[in-house]
Amino acid sequence: MVQPSGNIYIVIAPSGAGKTTLVSALLAVDPAVQLSVSYTTRAPREGEVEGTHYHFVGKEQFLAMIEAGDFLEHAEVYGNYYGTSSAWLREKLAEGRDILLEIDWQGAEQVRRLFDGVITIFIAPPSINELERRLRGRATDSEEVIQRRLAEARSEVDRAALYDYIVVNDDIERAKQDLISIIRAERLHATKQMLRYRDALSRMGSQG
Repeated sequence: MVQPSGNIYIVIAPSGAGKTTLVSALLAVDPAVQLSVSYTTRAPREGEVEGTHYHFVGKEQFLAMIEAGDFLEHAEVYGNYYGTSSAWLREKLAEGRDILLEIDWQGAEQVRRLFDGVITIFIAPPSINELERRLRGRATDSEEVIQRRLAEARSEVDRAALYDYIVVNDDIERAKQDLISIIRAERLHATKQMLRYRDALSRMGSQG
């Protein structure tokens, strides 16, 4: 496995749990965290911007990128493909940047096998009923898709104990602060601080 100099944070959540809102709030207050922009074959939704929310590509191009080994991880979700650029992520980690990935549980498992110290955060809705209300409120999915998303959400909740942190998004402001606190606390781990401030800490010690 590889021990990166920056932190890798993975945020996993059922569709409708509020992941996008929480991640946007984090990025607004912590510019040291850089969001990895995934590639997807899904069509852009209203308001989504190429290169900001996703890199939108066709299925043939995506499959060619898989064949070329361009993805650190990739998965098929609801008939669409999603993938994380391997070259981009490794470059940013080498620079000591903290990277945040918004990927599903399949992708999270792939990344954890490649890197040590990956920090996983599960965003949970307060209840399935509330999740269903949010999904229906978006008015973007068919009844079939909503039922599929609810079934997948139950499966994702079953895996929640496998992750490092769980944030229950029952109050958006509290959930924002919970996510921000996790990022800041992980950055202060002794092993990471010793890497960042090795010379300064050495000079302050008894042998300095």
